[in-house]
Amino acid sequence: MAGIDDPAVQHLLERNHAVVSTLNEDGSVHSTVVWVNIEDGKVAVNSALGRRWPTNLERDPRITVLVYDESNPFEYVEMRGTVTANTEVADGHIDRLAKKYIGADAYPFRQPGEQRVTFFVELTLVRHQKQG
Repeated sequence: MAGIDDPAVQHLLERNHAVVSTLNEDGSVHSTVVWVNIEDGKVAVNSALGRRWPTNLERDPRITVLVYDESNPFEYVEMRGTVTANTEVADGHIDRLAKKYIGADAYPFRQPGEQRVTFFVELTLVRHQKQG
């Protein structure tokens, strides 16, 4: 089994977006594109409370995070696990992600009254696949 410390996995995580999948209340899958990084040795994603996928995680903490090479989508890493939520570190985290993905020192898309949340993934599976 691969790990998030593997060089090929690190390469994918440093340069690409992620797709997170959570379970809706009716059992269907909800997927969305997000920014991703490693924080304190864990896969971390960020959103605003009240959105669909964070609400799904509050009810059911299971998540799949898929990161694929945007220049070769047949190379990807699938990571499954459960999350813990942290609102105290979320503003700093989203600013670091904004720096990584768009070069901004601060996240420019905050909405009035928005409460950010960072989800840290406790991994149960890491699967790296490469073709082509």
